[in-house]
Amino acid sequence: MKRPWLAPLIPLYATCVALRSIALRVGLERQRKLQWPVVSVGSLSAGGAGKTPMVQALVHMLRTQGVPVDVLSRGFGRASTETLAVDSAGDALRFGDEPLLLARTTGVPVYVSHSRWRAGCLAEVQLACRCGIHLLDDGMQHRQLHRALDIALLSREDLQDALLPAGNRREPLRALRRADVVTILENDVEAQSWIRTHIPNHTVWTYTRSMQWPQNTPRQVFAFCGIARPHQFLSGLRAGGLEIVGERIFDDHQTYLASELKELGSALLHSGAAAFVTTEKDRVRLGEMVEILERIAPCHAADVVVRFTEPAEVLERLLGLLSNGSIKSEQV
Repeated sequence: MKRPWLAPLIPLYATCVALRSIALRVGLERQRKLQWPVVSVGSLSAGGAGKTPMVQALVHMLRTQGVPVDVLSRGFGRASTETLAVDSAGDALRFGDEPLLLARTTGVPVYVSHSRWRAGCLAEVQLACRCGIHLLDDGMQHRQLHRALDIALLSREDLQDALLPAGNRREPLRALRRADVVTILENDVEAQSWIRTHIPNHTVWTYTRSMQWPQNTPRQVFAFCGIARPHQFLSGLRAGGLEIVGERIFDDHQTYLASELKELGSALLHSGAAAFVTTEKDRVRLGEMVEILERIAPCHAADVVVRFTEPAEVLERLLGLLSNGSIKSEQV
């Protein structure tokens, strides 16, 4: 529990979640459909579950089959409020760090809007294809939009976490029953055990997750990040053979100021590290300000790569959406 002093507010939050489910069930909250099938990639947690690399992996699979695909996102943290197609040459303040990262790394169109239905409508007009697939990034709680397939990520951290505001879980564990597919790390024994006990008939996709960085990255590095689960980033660097001689952890979705970057530069010099290493998302948020760091030492970005254990099974399920065009009924 990250904020135990807020535990007394958990029942109030849980009541609000339950009331929203009732509103969806009785039709008080409107749900809309798009022409293309929607595949939602989401999780119970507010951040750090690995949704972005999962979306990247699904995009890659669909592109190799020639399937038109785009990504619909809220664009968390952006200053703009319009429904926009993300310009990969733009900045995180306008589009959000995750949509901008997806646009740069996947090469597919990415659209941002508070209403993902509006984002999808814009995509279908601009792309003008007879049929494709919308990938709904962080879509588990965005239930105003119908989807053909619900994919939910589950980890041992989710099982050990508490509901907001004391923890980072946005919904109770039982909400996983809404998902068509639950994805877990191949070696996550706790998640496997929970699924066998509580949702034994659910489809489960397992995957591996690895971290990659440029080959010219020196062994001794200064690591910094502003993400929800920084321990995953740091442990991934160590597992890959890097020696972290200094580190700094910022808040999730950190907006970097010049003063903070100068402090990072001083910390690196004091640590004796030969380079900075950060996450792809942090590198996107830095934008041109990365020059402040690179006056002192190279700044490398480490990215997370997801690979499905049974990719043929995943691809068959995705391609099946195009053949039958089905839209699943909302389960509350």
